[in-house]
Amino acid sequence: MAMVLAVALAATLVGATEGGARAAHAEEQPPHHRQLLFYNHAYGVFDRETADAVEHSGYLRKFADFQVRTTTGPDGRVRTGRYLLGRETYLEIFGVGDVPDSPLGSAGMGISTERAGDLGTVLERLRALGVEDPIEFRQTRDFGDGVPVPWYDGVFTSGQYDTFGTWAMEYRPEYFADPRGKTEPASYPGDVGRERYLPDVYRERLMRDVTSVRLAVTARDLENTVPLLRAGGFTVRPAPGGGVTATGGGTAIRLDAVPRDQVGLRQATFSLNRAVRQRHVERLGHSTLRVGPGPRAVWDFEGGERG
Repeated sequence: MAMVLAVALAATLVGATEGGARAAHAEEQPPHHRQLLFYNHAYGVFDRETADAVEHSGYLRKFADFQVRTTTGPDGRVRTGRYLLGRETYLEIFGVGDVPDSPLGSAGMGISTERAGDLGTVLERLRALGVEDPIEFRQTRDFGDGVPVPWYDGVFTSGQYDTFGTWAMEYRPEYFADPRGKTEPASYPGDVGRERYLPDVYRERLMRDVTSVRLAVTARDLENTVPLLRAGGFTVRPAPGGGVTATGGGTAIRLDAVPRDQVGLRQATFSLNRAVRQRHVERLGHSTLRVGPGPRAVWDFEGGERG
């Protein structure tokens, strides 16, 4: 299941000026109490050749629970995405023109709670970290019948982004109670987790989960993201060459600080349901997916300057 509406919201919050990362980003930041937020999904906007190659790939349909969906948001605008769904995590691929107001290189990431009420604690931590006015919102989903259902509550740290936005999210109990969502029963009291939200088709495919993502972002977008990662309980450390790495919760996140014309989703790695004896290489537009040998796959997306 995709979060195309969150992509549109992230695009709406794109700003026009760039800022510098604070010196605090160069210092290791310990986790802020227990882990509250976990990698949910990331997306990137690519050239049409890459997006079309992904959409029409026969191999991806065997590799993952792969879906191509076109949806209409509450604003009436149409969005088309390609989704690789795992057990708890997933990846979204868009092409230029698939998401309104999202140019080549735009990207985003959702990090979510596993227990009801934890988003409130994230807000408290953000304010303690100096984020005075986090932006709270509620997202709804329309299944095509004109009857929207509350989907999730979300938080941005700022309304000023360049090309990359990260938001915290907590699925709503109304969504899990709606049979149209086809979600699973709760595994424990207050379960609003990712595994409950996603289908179990991954068991019939090779891909199990996203284990790491690497994104190139501007200095200002990095600065807006780090407090949210820290509030979520990630351990944030400086990365060679600029940027940070964030670990915790099973998926490693790397954010590289780059000029605005070099931004974008650069790499994703996956765990597999079983080990592969021989490496398989799949060329998909300006990207390469390498599967195996062993229980791991790596998808590299080509970078470079953007006009």
